[in-house]
Amino acid sequence: MTRPPRRGGQRPAGRPKGHQGQRPRAQLDGARLTAYDVLDAVSAREAYANLLLPQLLRERRLDTRDAAFATQLAYGALRARGTLDAVLATLVDRPLAELDPRVLDLLRLGAYQVVDLRVPAHAAVDTTVDLTRAIVGAGPAGLVNAVLRKVAAGGDRAAWLERLGATGDERLALATDHPRWVVEAWRDALGGGPTDDTELEPALLADDAAPEVHLVARRVSREQLVEESGGEPGPWSPYAVRLGGGDPGRVAAVRSGAAAVQDEGSQLAALLLARAPLEGPDGAWLDVCAGPGGKSGLLAAVRPAGVRLTAADRAPHRAELVRQALQGEDDVEVLVADGREPPWAPGSFDRVLLDAPCTGLGALRRRPEVRWRRTADDVAPLAALQTELLAGALASVRPGGVVAYVTCSPHTAETEAVVAGAAARDDVEVLPVAPLFPEVPDVARGDFGQLWPHRHGTDAMFMALLRRTR
Repeated sequence: MTRPPRRGGQRPAGRPKGHQGQRPRAQLDGARLTAYDVLDAVSAREAYANLLLPQLLRERRLDTRDAAFATQLAYGALRARGTLDAVLATLVDRPLAELDPRVLDLLRLGAYQVVDLRVPAHAAVDTTVDLTRAIVGAGPAGLVNAVLRKVAAGGDRAAWLERLGATGDERLALATDHPRWVVEAWRDALGGGPTDDTELEPALLADDAAPEVHLVARRVSREQLVEESGGEPGPWSPYAVRLGGGDPGRVAAVRSGAAAVQDEGSQLAALLLARAPLEGPDGAWLDVCAGPGGKSGLLAAVRPAGVRLTAADRAPHRAELVRQALQGEDDVEVLVADGREPPWAPGSFDRVLLDAPCTGLGALRRRPEVRWRRTADDVAPLAALQTELLAGALASVRPGGVVAYVTCSPHTAETEAVVAGAAARDDVEVLPVAPLFPEVPDVARGDFGQLWPHRHGTDAMFMALLRRTR
């Protein structure tokens, strides 16, 4: 959808020229304005909310209460977009795609407050109208006022679900804020069916819960990191610390690089490679899609003495992030290289980690906008890329060596299907994952491993382990 040009080439700052009576941005509700700016950036520039929002909160110095409300509004409205749009579509006299995208984002922001947060209608409507008048103009403010009053008259989410009249998977999609294709993909990945769907709704709802911050202790003991951060030891990774809240940047070990922010599931994916049984020498490890460097950083910390770690990424800026993550580590090299056409000789490594580019559907709780940015059409091209990268990883490992294939997506086409294609070769053996994580319950997905937010409190990481037999 083409976004109309902004007046004067940019969003108005203060009193926009030509709109007398508009309020300066400085006088607007700080939390709601910040949330709107996140929605606008996501719509207009495909920004990532989890990267932009912390930056805005620091710049605007919102107090703790306003910062928390801005976070709730921004993430919640992004997550609920599909349901909010279904509501708004019944109340607007034209297709939503024909609205000024700024007006649509403002309508979503206001509707979310009424439908999900149960903010008093007068507060939600009036503040959103003020924002609209200042950002877009008086005419659109009238439209927003009229539509949001109708939203409020329709009641909360439960009432609107009844009014929308959806059934089956469509109702579940609206109730849990997921596209229908993701609902169907989750059912497939969980192994459920029409008569066994007991985990499906809890799994989808877990995507909507605010995630904890997870830290990884790399060059500091976990005990020291717990003491410094005030967090609790993670239940699965021996290097994980979970924080109840707060800014991880305040932790000294994080600032120094001795620790980092890393989901506990991502930590287990790296540990899979380190724990895998190996035949023969063990002196050369490769992280083939290493950016931004979290797994490489943990591998560098846990490798035995004498192991050389190579980390590669085809994007120079991501390779630079890996270099930063590995700063201070000995016997490492970082390369700009494509794992499908690598510069190293075949069979150069004993262990290879392939954290393949994927849809990212396993981290929807951390990136709420991704569920609406991705479509079912994205899966096939990514699966083709994953297949090529896995072939490259298998070529890079020596006979007797192992490849850990992991994705932050449980989608069957990106996981089981990709590995099944590689396992059909007569020189590849699939090794079971679950025995390597006896401390983690319900991790087995056949011979593979699968973590879930509702089971493990982690991102939905998929893990497979393959050995070159000859």
